[in-house]
Amino acid sequence: ILWGTNIVVFVAGPAIVFGLGSWLFETDVLTLGSVYVVFHYTEMLRHPLDRIRHQMEDMQKAAAGISRIQNLFAIESRLPHDGTQVLPSGPLSIELSDLDFSYVDDSADGDRVLHGLNLSLEAGKVLGVLGRTGSGKSTLARLLTRLYDPEGGEVRLGGVALRSADIDHVRRRVGMVTQDVQLFRATIRDNLTFFDETVSDERIWQAIAALGLTDWIESMPEGIDTVLDAGGSSLSAGEAQLLAFTRIFLEDSGLVVLDEASSRLDPVTEALIERAVDRLLQDRTGVIIAHRLDTLNRADEVLILDDGRIVEAGNRAALAADPGSQFHGLLLAGMEEVLG
Repeated sequence: ILWGTNIVVFVAGPAIVFGLGSWLFETDVLTLGSVYVVFHYTEMLRHPLDRIRHQMEDMQKAAAGISRIQNLFAIESRLPHDGTQVLPSGPLSIELSDLDFSYVDDSADGDRVLHGLNLSLEAGKVLGVLGRTGSGKSTLARLLTRLYDPEGGEVRLGGVALRSADIDHVRRRVGMVTQDVQLFRATIRDNLTFFDETVSDERIWQAIAALGLTDWIESMPEGIDTVLDAGGSSLSAGEAQLLAFTRIFLEDSGLVVLDEASSRLDPVTEALIERAVDRLLQDRTGVIIAHRLDTLNRADEVLILDDGRIVEAGNRAALAADPGSQFHGLLLAGMEEVLG
């Protein structure tokens, strides 16, 4: 209705007033000044009505957004929240026992994404995970952070079964950085702390300095008070990951799961990321979903997945030196070309 009224006032209104005013002037009902006043008043209505129309559109968008948020809050996690155990301090060991997983409830074997995974990684070590797209790398990362529970088998971190651990404590002790970093339309400070006002600026700057990002943050227009666009559109993918690293550093996680950026980065950002990753993995257990050969230089162990199954696992240096290993073949062929 408002849109139709706006169109009438914008288009038909001046024409009607001009035509009617001309006729009334010709018949001596109105003077020329009176015709002008009526025409002027009609023009004065255009801008207020246009502003009201825009405000109504904004209100409709806001109402739709509120509805989506309410629907989001109404979603209940299917993960049980009855765990009470806490993970030990320091780096966390990883144990996978006969791990099966499917995104489909009551699935048949053909629907499973992971099949009988068994793995042990010492605390403080770094595991490089390789595999083609769809091999189960990202699913494994989600199970380590307990975004899902396995269909069969068990995940243990620091000797504690994730099913029996306090889920909020797990989220604090296990940090995950994906290629798609979620950022809010808020300051860098709020994006780093998730709007937790109890985190002091001193602690934030200490984390930034520890990762070697002080110069980069200070180059921002307002430092940590710089407002970012929603979704991180004001930052490159690499820069968004740098903020995600700082989030993990603030939480002091014992396990870091890193999905390395597959796209090429500019040299400056890449250098910052390389230095930040090295610092982040110090005194922490690391799991890196690798897309480039040079990333594996950090790995102590290598795990190769294919169709949700472990096809090779072992010490990186030993596998690289073994001509019969798949990892050795990947190094010779160029991993980027083989895995994509």
